Amino acid sequence: MSETTPEAMLPLLGLRIEAGPVELRGITDDLLGPLADLALDGIHDADAMPFYVPWSIAPRDELPGNFAKFHWSQRSSFSERRWACDLAVFFEGELVGCQGFSTSDYLVTRTGETGSWLARRFQGRGIGTAMRQVICAFVFDHLDAEYVTSGAFTDNPASRAVSRKVGYTENGWRRVERMGAVATVQELVLEPGSLVRYEHELRVTGLEAFRRSVGLA
Repeated sequence: MSETTPEAMLPLLGLRIEAGPVELRGITDDLLGPLADLALDGIHDADAMPFYVPWSIAPRDELPGNFAKFHWSQRSSFSERRWACDLAVFFEGELVGCQGFSTSDYLVTRTGETGSWLARRFQGRGIGTAMRQVICAFVFDHLDAEYVTSGAFTDNPASRAVSRKVGYTENGWRRVERMGAVATVQELVLEPGSLVRYEHELRVTGLEAFRRSVGLA
């Protein structure tokens, strides 16, 4: 029987970041179903679309499979040149959503973009702000990031409010296609000295293996 674990083959799966009541954890296969169920319960209003790719409005019988395929594809394409650190978010031990950081050519740019979703029933409690603070502190303090970017549609005030609370500043805008119509994205950028840190210190498990996996000796 093989002694090689999935976490050894892809250290992202063994990454764990704890900060008080917030925990970010690598999305192992056993978490895919519960996360898909959270998404099915609702993330946003029916007449809103906060995501660049409208994955959250897929038919109920298709969304779980789409969700799993996306995360499996992110694993299969993970490399030093292009990678995504997608993590399940727990708050006080309860699964609440996902927080990610994606990048390309990171060893040169030291820059990446945050993205997240939080199940609607957990919104309005400061969890979205806390999980963003945690991922930004992690990449600045433990992955040597120099900038973190984000973006939000101008008709998504909740996401933009989170960015302001965390310390991002506006950095231009762009027009994109969204579900057959034009929409405006507010671009945002964060530097280490501007980060409004979460009240709890980070405790990271699996850090050295993850750093090696993205080319950080």
